[in-house]
Amino acid sequence: MLETIKNLIYPPKCGICGKLNKKYLCRECKNQLENCAICEILENRNPYILFDEQISIFSYKSLIRNEILSFKFGEASYLYKTFVNFLIKNQKVFQKIKSYDIIIPVPISKKRKRERGYNQSLLIAREISKNTNIEIAQNCLYKTKNTIEQSKLNREEREKNVQNVYTIKNEQILENKKILLIDDILTTGNTLNSCSKELKKGKPDKIGVLVLAKD
Repeated sequence: MLETIKNLIYPPKCGICGKLNKKYLCRECKNQLENCAICEILENRNPYILFDEQISIFSYKSLIRNEILSFKFGEASYLYKTFVNFLIKNQKVFQKIKSYDIIIPVPISKKRKRERGYNQSLLIAREISKNTNIEIAQNCLYKTKNTIEQSKLNREEREKNVQNVYTIKNEQILENKKILLIDDILTTGNTLNSCSKELKKGKPDKIGVLVLAKD
């Protein structure tokens, strides 16, 4: 009932072009997203990477780059529905996501949350949880320091920037679980590696990462 009322007040629109669309993604824009889609699932074989599996939906270029920057910095929070509605239509990706037990969004600092008004990774996580019934563990991974945006740093600076800035609580809920860590962009992987290092303290069975785009 509440969802119906909400849709009457704020009718669902395609997040890319703004046309009315119940799935938040019209056919024309879906075709554009497909040109950027890679829907890649990779098993990690690098000993320096601490997560076991990587799922990437798009290549970080052209339309996707612009839309993710708007999503992250331009107050276009509504785009999470468009992105998730696209990725769940890919059966390979959707079935892989459903093999996980717990979803954890990469956290942001309290200061960043106040500035932005939302955590973009949490919005994605909630929509995926809604479509899969996989539990979100929000009270588990925390960011304890406000850091410089990774996009403003070079490769060496990025690694130092995210060292010792995440901490884990309630780690017992992770034991023997398959964890899906969610973020927007993967470039060097330092943020996801730092988060995974903390999550491993909970002795999970597996850590996978899902990113909207890979740079």
